[in-house]
Amino acid sequence: MRAHLAERRGGDHPLNARSLSQTLSAIRTFHIFLDRRCGTPAPQLALVRGPRVKASLPRPVTADQARGMMQEPGADPDREPWEAARDTAVLGLLYGCGLRISEALGLLRSDAPLPETLRIIGKGSKMRLVPVLPAVRAGVEAYLALQPFVLAPDEPLFRAKRGGALSPRHVQATVQLLRGRLGLPASATPHALRHSFATHLLGAGADLRSIQELLGHASLSTTQKYTAVDAAHLLGAYAAAHPRA
Repeated sequence: MRAHLAERRGGDHPLNARSLSQTLSAIRTFHIFLDRRCGTPAPQLALVRGPRVKASLPRPVTADQARGMMQEPGADPDREPWEAARDTAVLGLLYGCGLRISEALGLLRSDAPLPETLRIIGKGSKMRLVPVLPAVRAGVEAYLALQPFVLAPDEPLFRAKRGGALSPRHVQATVQLLRGRLGLPASATPHALRHSFATHLLGAGADLRSIQELLGHASLSTTQKYTAVDAAHLLGAYAAAHPRA
């Protein structure tokens, strides 16, 4: 196994450390399956250590870029007004409330009009309360006023063009289109809006514990990565502004 990983690390198409770790994890999972199904354990795999993966920092967008992403859907004359309002509402939930795509698309018709505080069930069935900004609430109400479907209270709030539930892939494709129009980097993804929510709160003076609760992180160490992003931003601003930098 070590020879196999070494071969994948070199060769004509070398893998990086993260891909090698995923490869080792897949092989271990496969052998767990073989042990359960065929009774062929492979305890030696526990002795193989994967490469050390350097933790990657979140890559948020700036406040101006986030505003541009939420305003751009309404500037497309080829789209139905209700579709543009829907995309603006979804992106507003990601940036204004720090929701994951699955959490935003998991809202039901009975959740709207949105209250001042939204109850979200996140990963691991962990419940959290998220404040809803007036602009986010107004965006959802604008979508509801324009959308052409009759929605039952227990049906998904956000609908696709043909009336089905809106998929995460559509949100990702929409943001990909907006990146091209606004000249944003490839790191500007729907999840980057959630990163931006946390980073901008931290930059404005919010404490880590509060951000942890708003994001629904089980561990504070997960939230602490945003301090490195904010420190990098401060150092960049210092280097750009100080006369002796």
